[in-house]
Amino acid sequence: MKQIDAWKKLILAGETDGVLTKLYTAEGISAEKERYLTALDRFSEVFGAEEPVQLFSASGRTEIGGNHTDHQHGNVLAASITTDAIAVAAKREDGTVRLLSEGYPMIELSLTDLEKVREEEGKTDALIRGVAAGFVNAGHNAGGFDAYVTSNVLGGSGLSSSAAFETLIGNILSGFYNDMAVDAVEIAKIGQYAENVYFGKPCGLMDQMACSVGALCQIDFRNPADPQVRRVDFDPRDAGYLLCITDTKGSHADLTPDYAAVPAEMKAAAAVFGKTVLRDVPKEELLAGINRIREACGDRAVLRAIHFVEENERAVAEADALSNGDFAAFLQIFRASAKSSFCYLQNVYTNSDVAHQNVSIGLAVSEMVLVEDGAARVHGGGFAGTIQAFVKTEALERYKEAMDALFGEGSCRVMGIRPCGGVCIESEMSHDF
Repeated sequence: MKQIDAWKKLILAGETDGVLTKLYTAEGISAEKERYLTALDRFSEVFGAEEPVQLFSASGRTEIGGNHTDHQHGNVLAASITTDAIAVAAKREDGTVRLLSEGYPMIELSLTDLEKVREEEGKTDALIRGVAAGFVNAGHNAGGFDAYVTSNVLGGSGLSSSAAFETLIGNILSGFYNDMAVDAVEIAKIGQYAENVYFGKPCGLMDQMACSVGALCQIDFRNPADPQVRRVDFDPRDAGYLLCITDTKGSHADLTPDYAAVPAEMKAAAAVFGKTVLRDVPKEELLAGINRIREACGDRAVLRAIHFVEENERAVAEADALSNGDFAAFLQIFRASAKSSFCYLQNVYTNSDVAHQNVSIGLAVSEMVLVEDGAARVHGGGFAGTIQAFVKTEALERYKEAMDALFGEGSCRVMGIRPCGGVCIESEMSHDF
């Protein structure tokens, strides 16, 4: 650990440029250096400059393939991205956590008692306590710290701001109390535990895994307690493409029934065959039993079940294509996935409000503007929020211009895929990852 002034001198002298370039790309390094310098100053103002500090980062994530497959124990393809949550943190010896997140009130809690506090449910306090409890339950150490946190992972954007925060806390505890020895997969599982048990949100593991592991990762959730992770080292920029996420500014209000209906209908279709999830229903058996599903569950459940069995295979095929460096093959599968989400999964707009279809409009204009120079799809849970596109470098300006004209200046953001998820900056300065 280093004093705040020592960190500032290292950053200004360019000593952190190698790590920051890997985390954020060379184009983004200048702004990120300013971001870290500002965070160091804010920590000093709030907590003082006497104690040595560490710098931590945990990325947001983007789902690339496997749309609504994880809750059916399927395959997904996700990636860590160059938006992240960062922390300036100092170790405490009294078991107390004091955390100030930019734009929010100070949080202070004691980790001497790690039992769930019912009144904390749905609050950030619950995530901190839950991650600490997860560490102790897994046989690791946990303890107090002071931290100033700032994040550019937009909440509600499908980029997983909560999972990035959980990963950040996990890395702080790993760094201060476990010599950075808790691996990324375990930190992801602990983050999910905190969100499920302490925060009270029944999320899957995809978000935490992508935020924690880094790069592209194909995750097989056949056994949710022990997901199989395959890392895929591929940068779309090497193929001449950029990853864009566009906020279509649609409201998420009143969409809970739409989100809940997707897993409910898939599980109802699986139940027709005596199974709990669709992963356990072979494609041939599903095809032979379509009329049974129609009779028991309705036609939309059939379409969503068809989407699952095809999308489950596509997520693996996408990973295979990228592993082989075949971006053209990947893009063809990506387009098929996008069509399936729109036509069969039907999570692009809510049928309770057909007058507002921000995501649909974004996808239609993307197709008109890009033609053969890229492809776009609904991003994440859907119904509102963001769309994702892979865009040829030479088409970027016209694509950004079209998206920003539709949804407002700055709506379309270019993001890189970074080779790591959660990190301690000082640890990464000592070796390449």
